[in-house]
Amino acid sequence: MGGATFLSVISKLYGPFFDIENWKSVVESGSDWMIILSLVLIECLLSVDNAIVLAAQTQTLPTKKEQEKSLFYGLWGAYLFRFLIIGIGTYLINFWEIKILGAGYLLYLSCNHFYRIFHPVPMKEGKTKKRLLPLFWSVVISIEMMDIVFSIDSVLASLAISSNPVIVLIGGMIGIICMRGIAEFIIKLMELVPELEVMAYGLIALIAVKLFLSIPAIDIEIPAAVFAIIVFLSILVTIIVNRIRH
Repeated sequence: MGGATFLSVISKLYGPFFDIENWKSVVESGSDWMIILSLVLIECLLSVDNAIVLAAQTQTLPTKKEQEKSLFYGLWGAYLFRFLIIGIGTYLINFWEIKILGAGYLLYLSCNHFYRIFHPVPMKEGKTKKRLLPLFWSVVISIEMMDIVFSIDSVLASLAISSNPVIVLIGGMIGIICMRGIAEFIIKLMELVPELEVMAYGLIALIAVKLFLSIPAIDIEIPAAVFAIIVFLSILVTIIVNRIRH
Protein backbone atom coordinates (compact mmCIF):
# COMPACT_ATOMS: atom_id res chain seq x y z
CA MET A 1 0.00 0.00 0.00
CA GLY A 2 2.84 2.35 0.97
CA GLY A 3 4.69 1.56 -2.28
CA ALA A 4 1.60 2.30 -4.35
CA THR A 5 1.13 5.63 -2.56
CA PHE A 6 4.78 6.56 -3.16
CA LEU A 7 4.48 5.75 -6.88
CA SER A 8 1.28 7.78 -7.04
CA VAL A 9 3.04 10.81 -5.52
CA ILE A 10 6.01 10.45 -7.90
CA SER A 11 3.64 10.15 -10.86
CA LYS A 12 1.79 13.29 -9.77
CA LEU A 13 5.00 15.29 -9.29
CA TYR A 14 6.87 14.20 -12.41
CA GLY A 15 4.10 12.99 -14.74
CA PRO A 16 3.77 16.35 -16.57
CA PHE A 17 7.43 16.11 -17.68
CA PHE A 18 6.66 12.94 -19.65
CA ASP A 19 3.38 14.14 -21.18
CA ILE A 20 4.11 14.60 -24.91
CA GLU A 21 0.94 16.65 -25.43
CA ASN A 22 1.99 19.02 -22.65
CA TRP A 23 5.36 19.60 -24.34
CA LYS A 24 3.70 20.05 -27.72
CA SER A 25 1.24 22.65 -26.43
CA VAL A 26 4.04 24.61 -24.73
CA VAL A 27 6.32 24.57 -27.79
CA GLU A 28 3.49 25.69 -30.08
CA SER A 29 2.15 28.41 -27.77
CA GLY A 30 3.40 31.97 -28.26
CA SER A 31 2.07 33.03 -24.86
CA ASP A 32 3.95 30.18 -23.15
CA TRP A 33 7.19 31.30 -24.81
CA MET A 34 6.61 34.82 -23.47
CA ILE A 35 6.38 33.30 -19.99
CA ILE A 36 9.54 31.24 -20.66
CA LEU A 37 11.44 34.40 -21.68
CA SER A 38 10.34 36.14 -18.49
CA LEU A 39 11.50 33.08 -16.49
CA VAL A 40 14.90 33.22 -18.22
CA LEU A 41 15.23 36.88 -17.18
CA ILE A 42 14.30 36.03 -13.59
CA GLU A 43 16.75 33.10 -13.64
CA CYS A 44 19.58 35.37 -14.79
CA LEU A 45 18.81 37.97 -12.10
CA LEU A 46 18.54 35.36 -9.35
CA SER A 47 21.68 33.59 -10.60
CA VAL A 48 24.05 36.56 -10.44
CA ASP A 49 25.12 35.48 -6.94
CA ASN A 50 25.46 31.85 -8.12
CA ALA A 51 27.66 32.96 -11.03
CA ILE A 52 29.96 34.86 -8.66
CA VAL A 53 30.36 31.81 -6.42
CA LEU A 54 31.03 29.57 -9.45
CA ALA A 55 33.66 31.94 -10.84
CA ALA A 56 35.42 32.15 -7.48
CA GLN A 57 35.29 28.37 -6.98
CA THR A 58 36.79 27.57 -10.38
CA GLN A 59 39.71 29.93 -9.71
CA THR A 60 41.15 27.27 -7.37
CA LEU A 61 41.77 25.06 -10.42
CA PRO A 62 45.21 25.54 -11.99
CA THR A 63 44.35 25.62 -15.71
CA LYS A 64 41.74 27.34 -17.86
CA LYS A 65 40.85 23.96 -19.42
CA GLU A 66 39.99 22.50 -16.00
CA GLN A 67 37.99 25.61 -15.10
CA GLU A 68 35.88 25.31 -18.26
CA LYS A 69 35.54 21.53 -17.79
CA SER A 70 34.29 21.96 -14.21
CA LEU A 71 31.63 24.43 -15.43
CA PHE A 72 30.61 21.95 -18.15
CA TYR A 73 30.20 19.10 -15.65
CA GLY A 74 28.40 21.49 -13.32
CA LEU A 75 26.02 22.43 -16.16
CA TRP A 76 24.78 18.86 -16.62
CA GLY A 77 24.55 18.33 -12.88
CA ALA A 78 22.52 21.55 -12.63
CA TYR A 79 20.11 20.25 -15.28
CA LEU A 80 19.56 17.01 -13.34
CA PHE A 81 19.05 18.76 -10.01
CA ARG A 82 16.77 21.37 -11.57
CA PHE A 83 14.55 18.59 -12.96
CA LEU A 84 14.36 16.94 -9.54
CA ILE A 85 13.83 20.20 -7.65
CA ILE A 86 11.02 21.45 -9.92
CA GLY A 87 9.14 18.21 -9.21
CA ILE A 88 9.19 18.84 -5.46
CA GLY A 89 9.07 22.63 -5.77
CA THR A 90 5.86 23.01 -3.80
CA TYR A 91 7.58 21.46 -0.77
CA LEU A 92 10.85 23.39 -0.98
CA ILE A 93 9.52 26.32 1.05
CA ASN A 94 9.74 24.00 4.06
CA PHE A 95 13.42 23.30 3.46
CA TRP A 96 14.70 26.61 4.87
CA GLU A 97 17.38 24.62 6.74
CA ILE A 98 19.14 24.18 3.36
CA LYS A 99 19.46 27.96 3.13
CA ILE A 100 21.10 28.13 6.56
CA LEU A 101 23.59 25.41 5.61
CA GLY A 102 24.27 27.15 2.29
CA ALA A 103 24.76 30.53 3.99
CA GLY A 104 27.14 28.97 6.53
CA TYR A 105 29.17 27.31 3.79
CA LEU A 106 29.43 30.53 1.76
CA LEU A 107 30.51 32.48 4.84
CA TYR A 108 33.15 29.81 5.49
CA LEU A 109 34.43 30.14 1.90
CA SER A 110 34.74 33.90 2.26
CA CYS A 111 36.34 33.91 5.72
CA ASN A 112 38.73 31.08 4.77
CA HIS A 113 39.84 32.98 1.65
CA PHE A 114 40.66 36.18 3.56
CA TYR A 115 42.27 34.23 6.41
CA ARG A 116 44.63 32.55 3.92
CA ILE A 117 45.50 35.95 2.42
CA PHE A 118 46.61 37.33 5.80
CA HIS A 119 47.94 34.02 7.16
CA PRO A 120 49.57 32.20 4.22
CA VAL A 121 50.73 28.69 5.05
CA PRO A 122 54.12 27.92 3.48
CA MET A 123 54.12 24.59 1.68
CA LYS A 124 56.89 22.28 2.81
CA GLU A 125 59.01 21.00 -0.03
CA GLY A 126 57.96 17.56 -1.17
CA LYS A 127 54.69 17.69 0.76
CA THR A 128 51.22 18.25 -0.67
CA LYS A 129 47.95 18.79 1.11
CA LYS A 130 45.97 15.57 1.44
CA ARG A 131 42.47 15.58 -0.06
CA LEU A 132 39.61 13.14 0.16
CA LEU A 133 38.92 13.83 -3.53
CA PRO A 134 41.05 15.30 -6.32
CA LEU A 135 40.84 19.12 -6.49
CA PHE A 136 38.86 19.03 -9.76
CA TRP A 137 36.08 16.80 -8.39
CA SER A 138 36.00 18.75 -5.13
CA VAL A 139 35.25 21.89 -7.16
CA VAL A 140 32.59 20.10 -9.28
CA ILE A 141 30.82 18.77 -6.15
CA SER A 142 30.98 22.22 -4.55
CA ILE A 143 29.41 23.70 -7.71
CA GLU A 144 26.57 21.15 -7.57
CA MET A 145 25.90 21.82 -3.87
CA MET A 146 25.64 25.54 -4.53
CA ASP A 147 23.34 24.86 -7.51
CA ILE A 148 20.96 22.99 -5.19
CA VAL A 149 20.92 25.87 -2.68
CA PHE A 150 20.43 28.62 -5.27
CA SER A 151 17.87 26.59 -7.27
CA ILE A 152 15.35 26.88 -4.45
CA ASP A 153 14.75 30.62 -4.94
CA SER A 154 14.73 30.33 -8.73
CA VAL A 155 12.27 27.41 -8.80
CA LEU A 156 9.88 28.94 -6.26
CA ALA A 157 9.89 32.28 -8.12
CA SER A 158 9.25 30.47 -11.41
CA LEU A 159 6.44 28.28 -10.02
CA ALA A 160 4.77 31.46 -8.76
CA ILE A 161 4.59 32.66 -12.40
CA SER A 162 3.63 29.38 -14.07
CA SER A 163 2.29 26.19 -12.51
CA ASN A 164 3.23 24.16 -15.61
CA PRO A 165 6.49 22.36 -14.71
CA VAL A 166 7.46 21.99 -18.39
CA ILE A 167 7.43 25.79 -18.83
CA VAL A 168 9.44 26.19 -15.62
CA LEU A 169 11.89 23.50 -16.76
CA ILE A 170 12.49 25.07 -20.21
CA GLY A 171 12.92 28.53 -18.68
CA GLY A 172 15.28 27.12 -16.05
CA MET A 173 17.40 25.23 -18.60
CA ILE A 174 17.89 28.31 -20.79
CA GLY A 175 18.54 30.41 -17.69
CA ILE A 176 21.23 27.98 -16.45
CA ILE A 177 23.08 28.30 -19.77
CA CYS A 178 22.90 32.11 -19.48
CA MET A 179 24.12 31.92 -15.87
CA ARG A 180 27.09 29.75 -16.91
CA GLY A 181 27.83 32.40 -19.56
CA ILE A 182 27.87 35.07 -16.83
CA ALA A 183 30.22 32.88 -14.75
CA GLU A 184 32.62 32.45 -17.69
CA PHE A 185 32.55 36.21 -18.31
CA ILE A 186 33.45 36.87 -14.66
CA ILE A 187 36.27 34.28 -14.87
CA LYS A 188 37.73 36.07 -17.92
CA LEU A 189 37.42 39.42 -16.12
CA MET A 190 39.30 37.93 -13.14
CA GLU A 191 42.19 37.04 -15.45
CA LEU A 192 42.40 40.67 -16.61
CA VAL A 193 41.70 42.22 -13.20
CA PRO A 194 43.12 39.99 -10.39
CA GLU A 195 41.60 42.27 -7.73
CA LEU A 196 38.17 40.92 -8.75
CA GLU A 197 38.91 37.69 -6.86
CA VAL A 198 39.08 39.62 -3.57
CA MET A 199 35.90 41.50 -4.54
CA ALA A 200 34.18 38.17 -5.40
CA TYR A 201 34.86 36.69 -1.97
CA GLY A 202 33.63 39.90 -0.34
CA LEU A 203 30.40 39.52 -2.32
CA ILE A 204 30.20 35.84 -1.32
CA ALA A 205 30.05 36.97 2.34
CA LEU A 206 27.25 39.37 1.35
CA ILE A 207 25.47 36.54 -0.49
CA ALA A 208 25.68 34.42 2.69
CA VAL A 209 24.00 37.20 4.68
CA LYS A 210 21.40 37.66 1.91
CA LEU A 211 20.62 33.93 1.92
CA PHE A 212 20.35 33.78 5.72
CA LEU A 213 18.03 36.80 5.90
CA SER A 214 15.61 35.12 3.47
CA ILE A 215 14.73 32.23 5.85
CA PRO A 216 11.08 32.32 7.05
CA ALA A 217 12.00 33.24 10.64
CA ILE A 218 13.60 36.53 9.44
CA ASP A 219 11.95 36.96 6.03
CA ILE A 220 14.00 39.90 4.76
CA GLU A 221 14.41 39.64 1.00
CA ILE A 222 16.97 41.73 -0.86
CA PRO A 223 15.45 42.22 -4.35
CA ALA A 224 17.39 40.47 -7.12
CA ALA A 225 17.57 43.70 -9.14
CA VAL A 226 19.11 45.59 -6.18
CA PHE A 227 21.70 42.87 -5.66
CA ALA A 228 22.53 42.86 -9.39
CA ILE A 229 23.18 46.63 -9.18
CA ILE A 230 25.45 46.09 -6.13
CA VAL A 231 27.40 43.45 -8.08
CA PHE A 232 27.71 45.70 -11.15
CA LEU A 233 28.92 48.67 -9.08
CA SER A 234 31.38 46.45 -7.16
CA ILE A 235 32.88 45.16 -10.42
CA LEU A 236 33.03 48.70 -11.86
CA VAL A 237 34.78 50.13 -8.76
CA THR A 238 37.25 47.22 -8.70
CA ILE A 239 38.14 47.74 -12.39
CA ILE A 240 38.64 51.48 -11.77
CA VAL A 241 40.91 50.74 -8.79
CA ASN A 242 42.89 48.29 -10.94
CA ARG A 243 43.37 50.88 -13.68
CA ILE A 244 44.48 53.53 -11.15
CA ARG A 245 47.01 51.14 -9.56
CA HIS A 246 48.44 50.19 -12.96
